[in-house]
Amino acid sequence: QVQLVESGGGLVQPGGSLTLSCTASEIRLRSYVMAWYRQAPGKEREFLTSITPGTGTNYRDFVKGRFTISRDDAKNTVFLQMNNLESDDTGVYFCTAVRSGWWGQGTRVTVSR
Repeated sequence: QVQLVESGGGLVQPGGSLTLSCTASEIRLRSYVMAWYRQAPGKEREFLTSITPGTGTNYRDFVKGRFTISRDDAKNTVFLQMNNLESDDTGVYFCTAVRSGWWGQGTRVTVSR
């Protein structure tokens, strides 16, 4: 069973930054469109951003200009750089290889004073 592993979450104040990482040991992430989702408390999981093997990117409007997705194929890792965080960004962040059915366990991000 392929497992994606997210890390980098934590507690941050509004306006702060965090960088999340997603990696896997069983597959080469460079072969997949990779995406980040989040699930806020009491809400459905929502798509945030994706990156293709050719490094084309796609963002939801509400994270454009604040979040950046990238990939380091040598490290088999996909990143989500999050800047200017807001309280509404609080939630559990998940990475997935699009259309694979593979998801990580998530990493929790809390934006609070």
